Amino acid sequence: MSTSTAGTAPAGAVRRAPRPRADALRNRERIVTAAREMFVEHGPQVPLDEIARRAGVGNATLYRNFAERADLVREVVLSLMARVTERALEAAELESDTFAALRRFTHAAADERVGALCPMLDGGFDEDHPELRAERERVEETVRGLVDRAQAAGRMRADVGVGDLMVAIFQLSRPLPGTACPNMDRFVHRQLELFLDGLEAPARSALPGTPATLEDLRRDTCTAAARR
Repeated sequence: MSTSTAGTAPAGAVRRAPRPRADALRNRERIVTAAREMFVEHGPQVPLDEIARRAGVGNATLYRNFAERADLVREVVLSLMARVTERALEAAELESDTFAALRRFTHAAADERVGALCPMLDGGFDEDHPELRAERERVEETVRGLVDRAQAAGRMRADVGVGDLMVAIFQLSRPLPGTACPNMDRFVHRQLELFLDGLEAPARSALPGTPATLEDLRRDTCTAAARR
């Protein structure tokens, strides 16, 4: 008599983890979107219960996806960096003029509220987490490509660096969390245009110091955090 093997896995087979259900993925995306919005509006210490309420999910669903606040903050930072990378890629694809691509990206990045990254990066999560490091390298490489192409084409002054661009976007893309200024967008984009006029070649003045790099920004952020 032969023994039936129906319904049993072959010897040595590796069981695959079940794929998350579509509704579970949608809930996770809603939580991250709500958290990103509320972090920008109120800072990274906003109550998690409030995030769950805005996302339209129960507290248990939020904690099932993000057991610790640091997990959620890291996911929001990853989401923001991925969105900024996509804005840079879109700008390069849609604009044939290299400085027009840089201009489009700058405004699009401001609309993503990348300035909200600054307070979130002061959080208690591991900034060298492999996913964060990979996404950071991707966004840096993409934005650096926009700057390099604009400078190589003679459309952007050569005495500025990627860090100079990102400092301006960080500073101009927010009021600080909790600041009541509902019409801030019109001031943000106006100030960005003034800044962009200063980036175009030929340069109209000599800049003090040296171009800021992304490495400079990371080093200064770490130093400031250590002093606290």
